[in-house]
Order: sequence, then C-alpha cells, then structure tokens
Amino acid sequence: GYPMSIGEIVSLYKENELDIHPEFQRFYRWSDEQKSRLIESILLGIPIPSIFVSQRDDGVWDVIDGLQRLSTIFQLMGLLRNDSGTLLEPLTLKRTKYLPSLEGKKWESDNPCFEIGSANQLIIRRAKIDVKIILRESSESSKYELFQRLNTGGSQLSDQELRNVILIMVNPEVYRWTEHLAKDENFQDCIALSDRMLSERYDLELITRFLVFRNLEEDKLRSIGDIGEFLTDGIVELADPEKFRQVNEVEEEAFRRTFAALAESLRDRSFKRYDTRKQRYSGGFLISAFEPIALGIGHNYDHFTTEAALGTIECKSKQLWADEQFVRNSGTGVRASTRVPSNIPLGRRLFAP
Repeated sequence: GYPMSIGEIVSLYKENELDIHPEFQRFYRWSDEQKSRLIESILLGIPIPSIFVSQRDDGVWDVIDGLQRLSTIFQLMGLLRNDSGTLLEPLTLKRTKYLPSLEGKKWESDNPCFEIGSANQLIIRRAKIDVKIILRESSESSKYELFQRLNTGGSQLSDQELRNVILIMVNPEVYRWTEHLAKDENFQDCIALSDRMLSERYDLELITRFLVFRNLEEDKLRSIGDIGEFLTDGIVELADPEKFRQVNEVEEEAFRRTFAALAESLRDRSFKRYDTRKQRYSGGFLISAFEPIALGIGHNYDHFTTEAALGTIECKSKQLWADEQFVRNSGTGVRASTRVPSNIPLGRRLFAP
C-alpha cells in the first residue's frame, strides 16, 4: 500500500484503470449530507480511511472497499457514471458543521458564486488517500473475503445487500441472473414481502436459500454453523463460471416450476402460518415455512406436473403445521442452525411423490 493524491486516483478512473463497479451504487445509501461531510473532512485535512483495491490480471484495480468515498469525489467533480455509462448529476454540497459556506456549492458552475473555487479544488486534488492493494498473485477468494470482513459490523448494508456486492465482484452474470429470477411474478406473489424487506433485498436472500439448499446433502445441512456465512459461501461456489454453466438452466427450471405450482395452489398464503384450530392461514411471511415448503417442492419439482399432484400442495402445507417437530423448530428463538437441518429434510419427505 502507499498514499496517492486524489488527483492521481481521478486520473486512473478517467483512464478506466480503476473499476468502482457502478452496479454497487444501488446498495449504498449515503445522503448528500454525508457526502458533503466527506468533502468537508478533505478540505479540513482530516485523514480519510484507506481504500482497498484488488489488482486484476489486466492491471486494472477493482475497488474492494472505499466505493462510496471515491464515488462522492468523482460525483463532486462531475465524473461519476452509472452502470449504463451515463454521467450522473454533479454533487451540490450541503451546509456542514465547520464549513457552512459549502451550502449550494459545486465543483464548477456557470455562476462563480456557486463554485467551491480553485483553491479548494487544489486542496482536494492534492489530498492524499492511503491505497491498500491486493496483488493479482493473491488467491481468487481474497477479494470477497476482504470485502466481507471490512463491511461486516458497522455497515448499513443488509446481509443480502452485502452478499449481492460480493456476488457482483465474483461473477456479475450470476447476480444479474438472480435479479432476473426475482422478477418472476409467481415468486413475488407467493412470498408477499413487506416494502422494508423488499428494499433490503430479502427476496434475493430467499432465492439464494433456494439455490444453495435445494439439493444440499443432509450432512452438510447439519453443519451450516453461521447461516449468513454459509449462504455467502454457497452462492459464491455456485457463481464459479464453470459450475454456473452446468447448473443454471436446471436451477432456473426448478425455481420457476416450484413457484408456478405454489402460485396455482396457495399464492400469497404459501408461507403464512396455518392455524389448525381455526382452519385458516394468517399473518405474514415466515422463513420457517419457506424452508420446508419451497425447498420441499423444489427438491421434488418434477413430480408437480399434473392436476392431481398440484392438488396435494395445500393439503400437505396444512399437514406441515400439524407436525409437532416442525412447530417446535419454527418458534421464535430457534436458531437457523437448529431449524434448517430439521425443516428442510422434513419438507423433502412431505412433498416427495
């Protein structure tokens, strides 16, 4: 690692020698106030945390950590492009605690009164940022392992948003594929998630669970440990280009046929609690129901091709809620490492031909 001036980093970005992965922007929620505070810090000479990059075989640097800081600087200068290559609107600064005069200022403006001025531009260009570089000789997994560790804890990202960023870094094609699956109308109708859960991309987490767990051996289910790390490792393994080419068509067919079957029989009741006493479904989405039902049908999706087979889904769903083992493992406070190894095999057996 070594310190670089912001001017040098900007030159790398302009020459396409620094890839900030503009697809990542959707996972970050910095406000203009937060961006303005970063510019304030630079102008005040406050050190900026290190930027981590990974050197690719072609010599280009992939940004692992520091995307939002760099994006803020590039947006201020009017250089930031989105994932389709379109220039974004340059940043207009907000009032900050120590530099309230930044209010309404831009890097450049038709009206000099609204420019930050050449002196401040020089301060920003000359400011140093420490850059840590993972060399291309490092293992293939180094990028996402480092990103995960740097962004676990104080990050504003949900577990799945963090997983999505890692997936883009490993194989963008797989990320785009899961986004495509998420648009399946049957899937969205069946999961019936709240707006908050959708905004945190819990729908993509459900797809990740489906892909990772659908045919996973039972001995591996019993050793999942931390489910977040297990899901990340599982989807990254699937994202290996060679493996993805082998399985993507089968997995997509299993996914679409599973949720087509559920949409025809239960639709938005698919993963709600069934009250055996009142004989009705109620409440919202339950992950404890998704695991045995979606993955049980997904494991046996070839069976659900006839009206007779489809007609058994609702009955088996209700039967699940009468199972004492399932109910015991589905209550609040039951850890995923306990629930998953029990409920997924139960669903496979229940929905078997």
